[in-house]
This record gives sequence, C-alpha cells and structure tokens, in this order.
Amino acid sequence: MNKELKNKDINVISDESAGFEIASDFERFNQINDMFSRAFWDNTVRSKLSDAFFDSHRVQPSGKRVPGFRQKDFALRNAAWALSDTFSNRGAEKGTREGFQSWMECEAEIANEKLPIENVQEYTLEFKEIAKLFGADLVGITPIDNRWHYSKRVDTRDFTAASNKLPGNFSHVIVMGHAMDKKLVDTYPSALASSAAGFEYSHEAAIVTQMTTYIRSLGYEALGSMNDTALVIPYAIQAGLGEYGRNQMVITPEFGPRVRFSKIFTNMPLHHDEPINRGIAKYCTQCTKCADSCPPKALPAGPPSFEQLNQSTIKGVKKWSADCEKCFSYWTKLKTDCAICMRVCPFNRDFSTLSGKLFFKLVDSPLQSIALWWEKKVGIAKRLKPDMWWESLIRK
Repeated sequence: MNKELKNKDINVISDESAGFEIASDFERFNQINDMFSRAFWDNTVRSKLSDAFFDSHRVQPSGKRVPGFRQKDFALRNAAWALSDTFSNRGAEKGTREGFQSWMECEAEIANEKLPIENVQEYTLEFKEIAKLFGADLVGITPIDNRWHYSKRVDTRDFTAASNKLPGNFSHVIVMGHAMDKKLVDTYPSALASSAAGFEYSHEAAIVTQMTTYIRSLGYEALGSMNDTALVIPYAIQAGLGEYGRNQMVITPEFGPRVRFSKIFTNMPLHHDEPINRGIAKYCTQCTKCADSCPPKALPAGPPSFEQLNQSTIKGVKKWSADCEKCFSYWTKLKTDCAICMRVCPFNRDFSTLSGKLFFKLVDSPLQSIALWWEKKVGIAKRLKPDMWWESLIRK
C-alpha cells in the first residue's frame, strides 16, 4: 500500500469515528469567505449596522435603556475582550490579526536541546496537567488534518486572500477548551452575556502564549492559534473533546456548548486522543430547541445535509449548517453577538449537580428518550435577567 493511500484510509477511519461524512467534491474553506471577513469586503454583507457592530467593540457605545445593553454592560464586554484585542492588534501593520486572521507569534526561541520523551503516553498526561495549570479546562490531542486548514487566510490591511502556509513542520494539534461563565451565558442575548466570550478569548490569548513558550523552551516547535489558520470545531471533535450539535457548536460532556477552543500546532511527541460518542449528536437529531428559539431562523430544523446555504458554508461536509448571513445580520442589529442557541441548549446545564449527572447518564444510555421527554416537559430555559445578574454581585 502506498503512502498516499494509507493516509487516505486513516482519514476514512477517523471520519467514521468522529461522525464526519465528507463528499468527493470537498473543498478546503477559504477564510476570506467567513462572515467576519465578508463584513469588510462584501457589499451584500457590509452595512452601516455591521460597521457600527465592529466600532462598538472599540469605541464605547452610548448604551440603551434596555437591561443588558446599558453602558456598564458594554463596558464589561469591551473590558473582557481587551487582552484578546491587544494580542490581535499586534500585527496590524503586517495585516496579521493574530488569533483571528493569522496565527499567534511567539517571541520565545526554540531551545537547542530537546527534552527527551521516553514514555509518550505518560508524558502526555503530565503535559495536559500543565495546560490545565495555565488555565485550560479541557485538553485533547489529534494528528494534523490539512483538510481543516484554511486554503487562504486574510490580509486585514485590505481584506484580500493571503498564503496560509504554516511556518514549521508540525505533526500534532493540541486543542484546549475554555469554559464560559454559565450565569453570563444565561443572560443571552445581551452585551453583558458577550463578556463571557470575551473573557475566554482573552484567557485563550494568554494560555496559548504561555503554552507555546513552554513547548518551545523544551526544544520543540509550537505555533499558537485561536480562530485563525484552521477550523477548530472538527479538530476539537477529533481530539475527543465533544460532539457536533445542531447549534453548530461542539457540545462537551463537562460544560455542554459553553466552551471556546484554541489550538497549538507542534511536533512534540504526544499521545493522540480518540473521538467520543456519548449520545450527544444522536440527541441533537431529536431536539430542535436551538432552531426553534433562533430569532432570525438561521439554524436548521431538519437533518444534517451537504447543502451550501451561501459562500460562508464549507463545501462537501454533511452537517447541520447555519445561515451565517441571517445570523450575523441579527448580531449587527443587537450591536453584540447572540448565543440564544447556546443558552437554550439542554446541555447548557451544571453537570456537577445531581440533576445534571442524571440527565447526562440518560443521554448516554439506551434510555435517552427519557431525557428528551424530560426536556420537553421542562420547556425552553428562561433567560436570566441582566439586572438580576448585576444584583447578584452584591448579594454574595
């Protein structure tokens, strides 16, 4: 068997275990076509509202009288994003918005002497604990899969396509999960809730920088990445951190959909994790709470498909796909992101509680129908009023 065919067979096995179905006409995604890039070059997407959406993250908006969208809500959101924004603005003159449209530069030199790793499996356990020491909540490791790497990245000076060739020889991807604050998530949609995402993007920027420095100091190559360079969702699934949900999110057994992901490309010898099957994706085939609750009706209520809704949908992957144009248009009206689909998800619960443990045990069993019946009786989770969140700060 030649090397090319062998690699192809490995991908097929991996796809089956990860729940992926890839068509023969698959094409790598060009990052120039994601909504956050199109909002700057595509006149069918760009508008005064979209410009105001981005401006509101840099210039403090006046705020509204509506709870969750007042001055202090926007102030907390923008402060939460501040560290991430500082990192992403470092390469502005070069057109490299680090962490979003380009990988993250690391100033640490690679040590001349490599740390000898005799027992890879044992060392991987130690390595994961180090990542958690720096603040990662979840850690998984998977081989490089170039299908998920953007065919082109974005030069943010003029929003044109640029080379996405990685500066190194990498064999593994370390995927780290960063859990979002549940109470903040429960206030979606609001500027207040968006701070939950901002906190984790800022945490990611720090943790990725620290971990890449750690790896390079041990003599191995390491390239940090957040939303840039490659699609993180398939990598997180391949690394065993969760399953793909109808709401377009990786749903994890530990935190449900309330997770942001970062990644590090490396050549450090590490033991690979396997994709999981805990009944989550199966549950999503029977549940439509996220689609039913989506204000712009951007989420699908039917089964996964290969349909390309627009140029912001990857070609040749059978999955639930959101209409990103409808979704982003709604965000611009709010002047902040909307994650109602995250808030109403039945997996958005505290799995450390007895009810949370029981729910997941039912999901991951032949009795999953009872969990579905349970959620149907409960109905849509109520939104936590933003004013109640603020009041809770002084009631502690």
